[in-house]
Amino acid sequence: MTGHRPPAPGLPMIALIGLALLAVPRVVLHDLDVIQEGTFVNALFVFVPPIVWIAVVLVRRVPSPFMTLLVVGALYGVFLALGHQLLWDVAWGDDPPALGGTLSGLAPGTQAVIIRVFSAVGSVVTGVVVGAACGLVAWAAGRVLRRTHA
Repeated sequence: MTGHRPPAPGLPMIALIGLALLAVPRVVLHDLDVIQEGTFVNALFVFVPPIVWIAVVLVRRVPSPFMTLLVVGALYGVFLALGHQLLWDVAWGDDPPALGGTLSGLAPGTQAVIIRVFSAVGSVVTGVVVGAACGLVAWAAGRVLRRTHA
């Protein structure tokens, strides 16, 4: 039986990690309340890293830009989750989130675990979605660039 291998990311692991780390300062600055949503500075921290990701895969002409940036996005999601978890108490202070409805009666410690797990999963999903979106943009841009240079 012949197995089908998924495409390799196209960049060394250290480069993938480095690209993912470009997006981490926003997590830290946001959780520390240094930058606020809706500001120009925040927009720079939101959009510049993914633009750099796309530029790198296009310049390096990686064989599978979608897979490469999907991996970068997944790594970013892990870093996002870690950052939020490490800065949880600083970000929320004396007013941490709590469950509502029928779950509001759970012990505060149980609520904290549930909320933190969902937060971590949400962070990883966010990273994967951002990576996939960037990968699609890079894939399409790569096709257009190859077509115009052919």
